[in-house]
Order: sequence, then C-alpha cells, then structure tokens
Amino acid sequence: MHPAHPATQQRQDVDAVLAAITVPSASPRAQFVNWGLTYHCRPLAIFEPETEEQCELVLALARRERHVLRAVGVGHSPSDLACTNDYMLRMTKLNQLLEVDEEKLQVLVQAGITLTDLHAALGAHGLAMRHVGSISDQTLGGIVATASHGSGIGFRVLSTDVTALTLLLADGARATCSRTERPDLFLASLCGLGATGIILRVQLSVERAFRLKDEQCERSFEDVVGHLDELVHSGEHVRFWWAAATHTVKCSVVNRTREPKRPPVPWFWRSLVAFHVVQLLLFLGRFVPRINTLTGRFVAWLARAPLTLVDDSHTIFNVECRYPQHTTEWAVPFARAPACLRALHDWMDREAADPRGLRPHFPFELRFSAPDDVWLSPSYAQETCWIGIAQYKPYGFNVPYRTLFARFEAIVAAHGGRPHWAKAHRLAPAGLRALYPRFDDFVRVVAQVDPHGVLRNEYVRRHVFGEEVGGRVFKLRERDEW
Repeated sequence: MHPAHPATQQRQDVDAVLAAITVPSASPRAQFVNWGLTYHCRPLAIFEPETEEQCELVLALARRERHVLRAVGVGHSPSDLACTNDYMLRMTKLNQLLEVDEEKLQVLVQAGITLTDLHAALGAHGLAMRHVGSISDQTLGGIVATASHGSGIGFRVLSTDVTALTLLLADGARATCSRTERPDLFLASLCGLGATGIILRVQLSVERAFRLKDEQCERSFEDVVGHLDELVHSGEHVRFWWAAATHTVKCSVVNRTREPKRPPVPWFWRSLVAFHVVQLLLFLGRFVPRINTLTGRFVAWLARAPLTLVDDSHTIFNVECRYPQHTTEWAVPFARAPACLRALHDWMDREAADPRGLRPHFPFELRFSAPDDVWLSPSYAQETCWIGIAQYKPYGFNVPYRTLFARFEAIVAAHGGRPHWAKAHRLAPAGLRALYPRFDDFVRVVAQVDPHGVLRNEYVRRHVFGEEVGGRVFKLRERDEW
C-alpha cells in the first residue's frame, strides 16, 4: 500500500478530531434548550472542544462550509441569544484556571468555566471575584459577552473587572485585546454578544477572599421609593424585591465583614414545603387566574421576616432561582427610577382592580450599578436601576406572560430603559442606536473583524444588523401565544 499524501493525511487527521468532538446526532445533547425552557434549536452539528486548537478546527470547518458558528456556554440566557440553525460550539470543557498572580490579584481563566467552578478554584488560592450576580451557573465567557451585573451603586457591570481577553477571530487568527492593546475590539467585546470573536481566555481582576453580611428587612413601597437614593447608598450591595400583591419590599443591604459565618438555618417548611406549595399554586393559577393573587401574597408572607446572614461572598451574592421561567429585565437611569417605579405601581394597581388582570408570579427585582464605558453595557455612562420581572413555568408548563411583559416593557422604555442583552427584547438597530451612543462603533468593529458574518447568529443579525429574522424562530411552542 502507498502511504497517504501528506495533505490527504492531514485532512483525515482533522476529520478524525472533528468527529471525536461532535455530539452524535441521535443524542439528546444534539439539540439545545436554554435553562429557562423557553428557547430551543437543533443545530446542524454541535461540537464540544477540549482544546483551543480544536476550536480553531471547528471555525475553519464553518468557514469552509459557509455556516455560522455560535459559541455557547450553559445556555442560561432567557432568549435566543445562544441559538443557531448552523454550527454550535459548546465551550464548557474549556474550563481551567490557567494562571494566578496573587500579588497583582489577577487570574487568567478559560472562558468556558462556570462561575461556580471559578469560585472554588479561586477559593483554593484565598481569592474571590470582586462582585457576582444572582446566579453562578453561567460561564465566565457568557457573563462577559452580555455585560451581566450584580447589585451595588458603587460597582460596575462584571465585564469591567476584565483586564484582557484572548479572542479567536472569524478569520481564524487569535487576538489579545485590552484597554491599551486593540482597545476598540476590547470595549466592543466586553459586551460583544458573541459577535466580535470567540472568547478563549479572560484575564480577570479579583480580590482576597471575603465574607459578606446580608441584613434583610421589610419596608413599604412608598418608604423605599421616597428614600431610594438614601437606601441604595446605605450599603455596598443593595437590592430590593417588591411584591406587587402587597406593595411591600424586601430590602437586602450587604457589606463586607469579618464576622463569623451565620448561614441560613435550614427550615423544613420554608425551604421544602414552600417550594412545592408555591409551584402547585402557580400551576393552578394557569387555569384559575385569581389564584395568582393568593400566590403573590403567600410569597410576600414567606419573605417578611427580618434576617441576617454572614457567609462567603459568592454565597451571599447568589439567590435561588427555583423554577424555569420567562424573564425580562431593563436598565433604567437611576435618576428616573422613582418615576418609573411609581408608574409600575399604578399599573399593578389597575391590574389588581381587574378580576382578570395580570398577576406577576414573583416580586419585581431591583438592582443597581455604577456607570461604565463598555459600549453596549446598559449601564453605559449612567447610574442604573435594573428592574426585572419573571413568570415561572410550574412543572415545566407554560404560563401567560407576553401581555404582562409587553406592558412592563412599555413603561420602562418610556423612562429611558435599556434591555438586558441576555433577555429577549424587540428593539431593532434604530431603537438601540438612540439608546447607545457607541452602537455604530460596535457595528463597525463587528464588520471589521467578521466581514462575512461567520459568527452572526439570528439574534445578532436581527438586533445589530436589522435583518428580517423573526424573534420567535426558536421559541418553544407550548401555548406560548398566551
């Protein structure tokens, strides 16, 4: 037998590598469903690389076959941000802490690591992230690509703790960028929606490990809104949950502390029985809407007791999401937040007066962030009040949510709101351009680094480039027209 031609052998070797990291088409993992069970797609192929070189091979295949390649993490975004009908690159096996500089308090991390695993890896070195959002099930690359946030009027979105990125560009080249090296690419990629390049590595500023003390209490809506500036500045990390059914607000004021840990004491009724009682009530509310009023009051009652917790930082930052859900969140200029909240309050009163009115399942969540300079960050150049709303999917079943969300979004948009990029929204380039002074700069950078659209999935094509791609292409279709 004659030996294979070197070029032929190389192609066979590449094909073997690609085959090894391709999810079999018959596997349930050959399709994608986001965490909230609201969006679904079945890509032509899903690849799960274990090395950065394998990412390069998949990208080369996408270019050769003229297919879009979409890099994803765990799929937590409650929108079609991660969806594609072409190729999907699951990054979760690129999950290593590569370097630790304990003197400069910087780490180099692969982008596919989840925050949960990153907390453990940092903790082994006596370090912690400076700031964390409400969940840690996301990948580090995912929170960077969407400018995810926590809460604290003196803290910016999480992407601003990134000091450098290593990207795999659409043409197959690697690029390192920072505020001093290719700064336009860097500022575009800190909320790049996956369109500027595949994030391979993240250099991240961290802190010495620390504990937080969370002091919780209940206040009236008018007390909170009337003293919003004072309350929001009363601690390092302040957030509120406003129960529209009772117009009470659960307040959480969190500060760094050296006190010994005081974690929550497990309580059978509150932690286990209440979980199932609330889910059953939510399920029954699908058929008898008036039950949703009872559910809202029950949830507010569960949260009424004052509470003080002390624990590791990420444990206090995180909250339990409990059930799959539809959710949306908008960032309103902090100066306009009181007027916006009162408009939402009046709307909720009108709904409550109507026996068939809309009833949110969960309290409105209010969080806060400082201004930043990330081009597509909803906190760009402004102190921000983030207002979120959720409708749960009890036992995975769908619930009415579209009218509720549309009315909510009309109010927050009227007060200058910008949608969270990970959430579903309806804004086209014209509307986004009016909200983001650097929107056209972002489009320019994307066009430069990916002129042929190799990394542009349907979400990017719709919202950034204004193409006619329907917002419900990937929507799960279980009575979702409610």
